[in-house]
Parts: sequence; structure tokens; C-alpha cells
Amino acid sequence: MSCALSTGNAAAQAEPASATAASPDGSIVLTVTTDNDGRPTYSLTRKGKLLVGASKLGFILTDATSLQRGFALVGSTPGATKETWEQPWGERRFVTDNHTELLVRFHQSADWGGRDMNVRFRLFDNGFGFRYEMPEQAGLNTMRIADEITEFAVAQNGTAWWIPGGEWNRYEQVYQKTPIDGVSTAHTPITMKLDDGTHLALHEAALVDYSGMWLKRITGTTFRATLSPSSHGARVTRDLPFNTPWRTIRIADNAAGLVENDLELNLNEPNKIGDVSWFKPMKYIGIWWGMIRGDWTWAEGPRHGATTARTKQYMDFAAKHGFGGVLVEGWDKGWNGNWFGHGQDFSFTEAVPDFDLKAVTAYGAKKGVQLIGHNETGGNIANYEAQLDDAMKLYQSLGMHSVKTGYVADAGGIIAPGDAPGETRMEYHDGQRQVQHHLKVVETAARYQVAIDAHEPVKDTGLRRTYPNWIDREGARGMEYNAWGQFANGPSHEPTLVYTRMLSGPMDFTPGVLSLEGANHVPLASTLAKQLGLYLAIYSPIQMAADFIENLAKYPKELDFISKVPADWSESHLIAGEVGTHAIFARKDRNSADWYVGGVNDATARDVTLAMDFLDPGKTYTATIYKDGEGATYETDARHRIAYETRTLRKGDVVKLWLAPGGGAAIRLHPGK
Repeated sequence: MSCALSTGNAAAQAEPASATAASPDGSIVLTVTTDNDGRPTYSLTRKGKLLVGASKLGFILTDATSLQRGFALVGSTPGATKETWEQPWGERRFVTDNHTELLVRFHQSADWGGRDMNVRFRLFDNGFGFRYEMPEQAGLNTMRIADEITEFAVAQNGTAWWIPGGEWNRYEQVYQKTPIDGVSTAHTPITMKLDDGTHLALHEAALVDYSGMWLKRITGTTFRATLSPSSHGARVTRDLPFNTPWRTIRIADNAAGLVENDLELNLNEPNKIGDVSWFKPMKYIGIWWGMIRGDWTWAEGPRHGATTARTKQYMDFAAKHGFGGVLVEGWDKGWNGNWFGHGQDFSFTEAVPDFDLKAVTAYGAKKGVQLIGHNETGGNIANYEAQLDDAMKLYQSLGMHSVKTGYVADAGGIIAPGDAPGETRMEYHDGQRQVQHHLKVVETAARYQVAIDAHEPVKDTGLRRTYPNWIDREGARGMEYNAWGQFANGPSHEPTLVYTRMLSGPMDFTPGVLSLEGANHVPLASTLAKQLGLYLAIYSPIQMAADFIENLAKYPKELDFISKVPADWSESHLIAGEVGTHAIFARKDRNSADWYVGGVNDATARDVTLAMDFLDPGKTYTATIYKDGEGATYETDARHRIAYETRTLRKGDVVKLWLAPGGGAAIRLHPGK
């Protein structure tokens, strides 16, 4: 690591002070200074080449002069950390944190307000992050932030994969592929491939008590942070002292370097809730796809999905085929009428008449199958928070250790408690109030040994390290969209998610629709083999087999694979793939010596050669291969063509596969012939 604070020589005292630091291997170099107007800036080089040009730092306030001009760099403190820590569950068991650090202190001149602002930078060999740290100081007790002045002046053009920020359907959008200078306002993570081949992903880490960050392109390839709105005018209100979330950039030579990167996890605090051994990663089935397709209803009536009898039937199937849980939606009161964006009628403790909550949980317990709870709020967090403690206490008493939450409402449609009794306010899904709400849910659930799978969430920013009962989220277009229109997601959707949404954390994508049919027999943009490959491509510690159990039973070989594939890994490696085209992973089971290989393809047929270099030396493995059959394609009824093969493999061998349009593959490697 290098670090220096320079104030110039006697002949050049007008030069502003600067501070520098380098990543552990020296490849990434940071320079922090101020410009001629006293505006704090940072820049980055990588391997001697400019990566991020001079980028401004600071805040616009609603009730005081902005924190952007009149600053001097008055000091800096270096640091470094190298350690390895263990995840209770995840894509890999052990994570290495190796970074250098530079805390830079700025002071504003009296005529601009005379305030202090610190910025802490951390540099890794594969990325960097920084956050503002506002110290306690006279004359500034509370900051009311209108917006940030945080820039990312990307030094080259290239290609970007992104979704628009602030739109009605939140993060549930098809990813756009444009030149970097064609982006408008984007959610993060936003992924870029520069013209020289360098891969970047811009995001944030440790989003706590703050608004989510969107990125607004301001000119050329320069972006500025803009914060999700608030009903209070100021997008963030915080008492000092406080730290903002980290602003992050993953940096790699290739797509695999982006994926095999724990930057955001390393920028989060260690586990705060203690032992979480009560949560076991698992696969599950559920009373869900029938409502998504329209065969059943959430509301009470003759087609009601969540009945006691049907739940017991699903629990029988789960027990027989090794699934750990059954998700049931529509079990509680409040689904009758217009609940979308309203939610005031939901009860989270009272079941509808044809669903016996105590009976089904007791029935599942005898079979080793948990009921996965469901708390749809309709975006009404005022109603949910009033019942939250009672609900989680009830679920613990019934042995329910996982709950799926939902916030189905348009962007800006969260109904939050107001400042006066009985008052409500409208907020964004990723505004400060909703960020506070999600953490309240997770912390309350942790007290009752309940894990949270959040749908219509605020984006993941690595907080699963700090709160490991926050097991996954939705936060993108999942399988459900495939039920609502022909090729609604498109064949490139999943191989784009791997390099965009999945960089933020686990996703409850709900794979395993083996029938490949949505509502009214609408076909999925997928082959049968791709449905298996999704279990390797889209990581979650709680993985669904989403189809009706009758359909799952029609495909015994595929069901056998789904039954065996783990939801918890000791190692994960991207062994083939490019952003938006294909992604093939090798993952090692945390609880056995088995390896699994598989992934997904876009609309272009391709041949891939997979090197088995990850296998343990000296061992022989029996490989059970599921691959696209000859002529398979997502575009016709040939989507169901699948081929099977059994081979013996060792370290150093290669497997050649043909991936169909919209196709994929899955391989189980078990030690021994």
C-alpha cells in the first residue's frame, strides 16, 4: 500500500493538497484532492491507465448551504486489513477481505459554512468503495439531504447493461443493453464493459437508514448519484454523527472477475444477530404457480388455492422428494377485494376458514417439512408494522422459520405511518423510510428465529453478512413474468441477471417450471435443460421448484436432479460465460464432496468447452449430465428435447456441450465410479 499527503512546495503553495493510496497489489491507485473551487474530488487509475476521472464528492442540503465548495483537504489516515471470515451459508464458505484504506478529512471554509466532512476509501485488488462519514460537530446536528454530489466519471465508453431507476415497476424490468453514454437514470448494480475490455459494476453496500442510490448520467460517460425520493422533501434525514452506505465499483478483466467478487459483502459489518443454525438452506415447493397462472385464487372462493387439504398434499410430495418446505400464499385474511397498493385488510395472524394454520404446521412437522409463511402487505407497511411482532412470535411457536414478504404496489406507493396518529405518507420502495422498514422486519424476525425472503424489496447491498436471516430477495423480473406473456422475459434475461442483478446478492427467482408453460399454455423462453441450469446460475439459499407437483412428477429424471442439487455451497466458480450471453458455473456442495456444473444460454446456439480443472486431484467422479437434445430450441415445441449422459471424469478432463437457443445444462459430479 502507498499513501501520501502532499501540500506542494514553497513555490507552489496554491496547489491544493492531495492524498493517494493503492490497492494491495498496487494495480489500482486512488488520488483524492480538491479543485480550484474547493470541491472535493477523487480519481482512479488501474494498471497505470485512467479508469475514473476527477469525480466530485459532497451533498446538497434542503436547509443549509451545500457541502460542495470551499473545502480544503486537511488530513488523511491510512490503514489496511487482511482476514478471512466464514459465511453461515452462501456461494462460498470462506471470504477473503484484503484491502487498504484511506480516511480523508475535509474542512469547509467559514464563508461556506465551516463544516467537516470525512470520506473513507477502501481499495481491493478487484474493486473499491467509499463512504461519507459525518462527524459530530458544532452547528450541524441534523443533515437534511436533498441529494448527493457523488460522481463516477467513467474514463471510457463501452457497453452498459441496466434498468431505469424510479419507474412504476421498481426493479422488475427487462435489462437494456446500450452504449455507456446512452444510459439515462439507472438502478444499481449497473454493469459495464469498457472499450478496452475492462469490466465494471457500480453499486452500493450496507444500505442502512438511507435512501437507495440511483445513477443519473449527466454528460458523456459521467454519472452522478441521485437518491430515491421521500415524502418529507429531504431524501435523507440523519442526525450526526453518521455514515452513508458505501458507493462501490467492482473492477475486473473479464466477466468471471465481476461474478467471483465479494466486494459488497466485505464492506458490510459482521454478523450482528448471532447463531443462525436454525435456518437451513433448502429447496421448496409451493401453492403459488397456480395463482400466478390464474388457475387458483389468493382470495377466498371456489378456486381458492390455500386450502388445508391442498397444503397437506404438497407436504406429502415435499417429504417424498426431499423438499424442506412448502410456501403457501393466500392463507391469511385480507385477499378479498382490491389489495394491490392498499393492504389495509391484511391480517398476518388470522387464517381464512378453509386453512387451518396449526393443523398444517403440525402435519408438516411430522414429515420434516416446514410451512413457509407469506406476508403480502400490498405496500401497506403501517398495517404490517402494527402486527409484526405478534406475527413473528406466532410463526416461531408453529415452527415456521422462513417467511416470504411482499410489497406489491407501484413505485411511490408504499403506505407508511405518518408523523401524527392515524396519518399515513406515501413512500418509494427504496426510499429511506422503506429501508428502515425492511431492517425492522429483519431484526424483529431474527428475535423469533425467522428468516426473511423479501419480494418487491429494496435492493440487496450485502446486508446478509450483518443479518444472515435476510436470506434472499426478489428485486428483478422472476419466473412469474413467463406466465403472463409469450417470451415475456426473453431467453437472454437470465444470462443477463447473472452479471447484473445477481451481483447484489441471492435472488428468489423460482425456477423449476418443467412443463415450460405459463397461463393459457403460453410457452416459456426456455428449454427443459435450462430449467435445471437455473439452479446453478441463479443462486439462492432457498430454491423453489415452482411448477405444479403434478407437472414435476411427469419428469422424474429432472425432479431427481432438483431433489439432489444443493442450496448451499463451499465454492463457486464461473467457468464459462460473457455478460448477457451465457453463464456456466461450477459449485461444490458444502455438505458433501459432490460438484455441480450448469447454467443458462441466450437465444444463440453455442458450443462450450468446460475444463474440469476445479475437481479434486486424484479422484474419479461419475458425471450425470442433463443437456439440450438435438434440435432443441425455446422457439418451438422442441424446447422439451433433453438428452442424458453418464461419464467418468477426472481433474483435467473437458466436457463439450451444445447449448440450444434459450437452452442450458446441468451436471452432477459424484466421487466414485
